[in-house]
Amino acid sequence: MKTSQGKFAAYISYFFILLFCYAGYSKRLDFENFQVQIAQSPLLSAYAGFVSYAVIVAELLIIVLLLIPRSRIAGLYASLAIMTAFTIYIYLILNYSDFVPCSCGGILEKMGWTEHLIFNLACVVIAGAGILLLQGTVSLRRRLTMILLSVMVSSGIVTLLFLRSEYIIKRQNNFTRRFLLHPVLEDRSVPLDDEQYYFAGSDQLHIYLGNKHYPQTLVTLDYNLAGIKKLKMAPSDFKYTFRNLQVQVKGAYYYLYDGTVPVIYRGKLGDAVPRTISYRDAYFTQLVVMDSVHFALRTQSKADKMFTIASLDLTKPPKVKLYPGILEKQVDGVFDSDGKLISGGHSDTLVYAYTYRNTFLIINNKFELKRKLHTIDTTTVAKIRTGSQSNGTHKLIAPPLKVNQNISANRKLAFIQSDLMGKHESVKSWKNAKVIDIYRTDKQEYIGSFYIYNQGKSKLTDFIVTDQYLFAIVGDQLVRYTYRKPITEYFKPGEAENLSTE
Repeated sequence: MKTSQGKFAAYISYFFILLFCYAGYSKRLDFENFQVQIAQSPLLSAYAGFVSYAVIVAELLIIVLLLIPRSRIAGLYASLAIMTAFTIYIYLILNYSDFVPCSCGGILEKMGWTEHLIFNLACVVIAGAGILLLQGTVSLRRRLTMILLSVMVSSGIVTLLFLRSEYIIKRQNNFTRRFLLHPVLEDRSVPLDDEQYYFAGSDQLHIYLGNKHYPQTLVTLDYNLAGIKKLKMAPSDFKYTFRNLQVQVKGAYYYLYDGTVPVIYRGKLGDAVPRTISYRDAYFTQLVVMDSVHFALRTQSKADKMFTIASLDLTKPPKVKLYPGILEKQVDGVFDSDGKLISGGHSDTLVYAYTYRNTFLIINNKFELKRKLHTIDTTTVAKIRTGSQSNGTHKLIAPPLKVNQNISANRKLAFIQSDLMGKHESVKSWKNAKVIDIYRTDKQEYIGSFYIYNQGKSKLTDFIVTDQYLFAIVGDQLVRYTYRKPITEYFKPGEAENLSTE
């Protein structure tokens, strides 16, 4: 009887030796890919570096323990613990994670998550049986107690890692991206007649495009990317020399402006002749239309020449009011404060994303700084070098480190196009796509990331998010993407506003 028990225990040991040899070899053979996949796990992202090495070392150590008869019982306990950990990991993935990721190689590559959960549970039972057979001289109560203790400890460690990783990734991220599983899907595209288009705005039914080459042209399309209409804008008082004429749509009107010339035109959609509504009120570098008579500006202060957020109210004097406390100077107050000012969409806020540091600001419609939030990269101070030229101009004297390339916001989410590669990311993917990171705007929380892939050699140049779709301009293609979880959960009217805030 003892001989039979010993043989069965040995067979179980050989099974785990083969299992861990195969698993360890598979991971080691393509270690870089294994580490990248661990980094994309919704449970272990923050510990990808440590876990990727620890799992392989643990599997090799278990193999050694199982090969030596005197240490075989320790190897079986270790096998029980690690298979329990793998089981709890998959259970948490299936029931408590934000998304279910792709497989992680090895045996998991050949099975679905549910099948692998069943396989792991079977391995836990087999390991427990091996312990009971090999420790025949030890009391049954003690053996069961040790088995239960091993299961509880390994389960507790995985659960603790999960909870801690979630906190780190969402609140204290160390620049480890979590790529969501197809949060947007391309479902439609149309060709454009050149690559110089940008988004001028959207409403519940239409999107609007401006063109850098033909700045007096406004293009309207419906959400199905059909019904294209072009409007040739011809202002009634068009006598100025513009450097960078732009168009923006808000509500029933479009607005034509430059900023280097202190004039703003407003026209009703469909009317080709916009009228001057602001003249000599303000010079500005950026403008956001809040309503037909209220605007948010980024301008330069006359006193110190630094970038400053300002309001423009056409209904009462003084029309322009500066808010110098919003943008923070780090080096020169100009290049270090550079960024993009946008509307927060349905949330009735303004969002300003710095270009050269990992910060974006949430500003309410009273021009009060409500939140100072951070992206997941670690560039807290703008890495720029500036100098004064002989003619008195202030210029960059070395290429800066660009952090944030572009931003669009809607309801409680900000979509930020990043220019920096995070930890454990694929160089190949970065060459073939642009990355978009998603953040909450009502509190410090990172949601996840996704790629917008190139169209041939053409890359993403602009994008806009609405309740129903994400629209992107990639080269001369206008592409529509539909949302999937978890994005859809934030864009359901009436529900997104009720999400918890901190």
